[in-house]
Amino acid sequence: MTLANGGDNIGVYVPVFTVAGTSGMVIYVSVFLIGVGLWCAAGRYFATRPVIAKALSRWGHVLLPVVLIGIGLLILIEGGAFGL
Repeated sequence: MTLANGGDNIGVYVPVFTVAGTSGMVIYVSVFLIGVGLWCAAGRYFATRPVIAKALSRWGHVLLPVVLIGIGLLILIEGGAFGL
């Protein structure tokens, strides 16, 4: 799922990986794997806490879209997308 989440990533990362070289690739892959590991550890931590797990099972279907839309708006605003 992490590797196959969209074609837009191909357009961004193929040029980056093309010029990165071997040492750059090792760094990119290491940072990616560490980041995925941290996200998995955080997810397991929160999912095994009964109060948090109960709240997420009840409100997660509402909370996730709100958070993702908020992140998207933040990216658009910080990137100056509305400053035509």
